[in-house]
Amino acid sequence: MSQRSKYIIIVGCGRLGGSLANQLSRDGHQIVVIDRREGAFDKLSSDFSGFRILGDASEIDVLRQAHIERATHLFAVTTQDNLNLMVAQIALTLFHVPTVVARVFDPLREQIYSEFGIETVSPVKLSAEAFLKAVNHKEA
Repeated sequence: MSQRSKYIIIVGCGRLGGSLANQLSRDGHQIVVIDRREGAFDKLSSDFSGFRILGDASEIDVLRQAHIERATHLFAVTTQDNLNLMVAQIALTLFHVPTVVARVFDPLREQIYSEFGIETVSPVKLSAEAFLKAVNHKEA
């Protein structure tokens, strides 16, 4: 692994997870994608050079299969806030993954994630900010 190359685990291979995996793979990073549904891996491009693991990322054995001890980053991007929080917590506390980011849909849950030291991305909050910026930009 080159100094610039990262070992990234992506939990969830929906539109966001698949897009991240494809781009990060093209950028030369080592990628492992975990999803519970075999069909989810259809989102990966033909040039995706990473690994696919069919399983539940909240199970320690599945994370070990992904070699989480090597991970520089873990992105929990499923559509389930509770699963994202659980996987992110496991990655941080048990495996000490240096960078853990979780998607959270419910902005009220961001506080919970923050208390656990988990960085979040909230599509709802980001969308609201973009729309409010558009309103404020037109008023300026």
